[in-house]
Amino acid sequence: MQTEPRKIREFRRREQEILDTSLKLFLEEGEDSVTVEMIADAVGIGKGTIYKHFKSKSEIYLRLMLDYERDLNALLQAVDYDRDKDALSRAYFEYRMRDPKRYRLFSRLEEKVVKVNQLPTMIAELHAIRASNLNYLNQLVKGRIAEGKLEDVPPNFHVLAAWALVHGAVGLYHSPFWSEQMEDQERFFQFLMDIGVRMGNRRKRDSEQPAS
Repeated sequence: MQTEPRKIREFRRREQEILDTSLKLFLEEGEDSVTVEMIADAVGIGKGTIYKHFKSKSEIYLRLMLDYERDLNALLQAVDYDRDKDALSRAYFEYRMRDPKRYRLFSRLEEKVVKVNQLPTMIAELHAIRASNLNYLNQLVKGRIAEGKLEDVPPNFHVLAAWALVHGAVGLYHSPFWSEQMEDQERFFQFLMDIGVRMGNRRKRDSEQPAS
């Protein structure tokens, strides 16, 4: 197999360094306060070098979000669902909830770029990856419904309920009042993930109860 030229490897390494540094600054300073000059200074390069990799700060936003969704896609594909039927749900919740600050940041960034219709091709790519993840989850949910393990509702109801739970959890994390109510934050989020894994399980109806 042909080895990738050193110049290309260096270009990609620098690009990833810019992305990693940008994410750190966005989380610490707030994306609106961070300039391209600040990113360049933090990386230790000139502003012009940033523009060799990214045309604008919005392109950096979208690359971060694309990588986030691609990583989730790879994770979902790697889960051994046949061995553990709850593994997929647990992987989804752990991925979305492991870093509430990043999750909330990306929600804000998406609102910004979509609102002004910046970089529509990259936005379409982001939504396509997300749709692929949704389709994959829906297919697995359909199988669980057919097995009688999940409530018989449209499959995307289950997926949307999972998203709503994660979104609510992130809201709790960032609420000055409600975050103080979590005496043990790590244990609370684990409790919430356990609820998420069981959420939507099919309940036994009265008519299905065995006669005594």
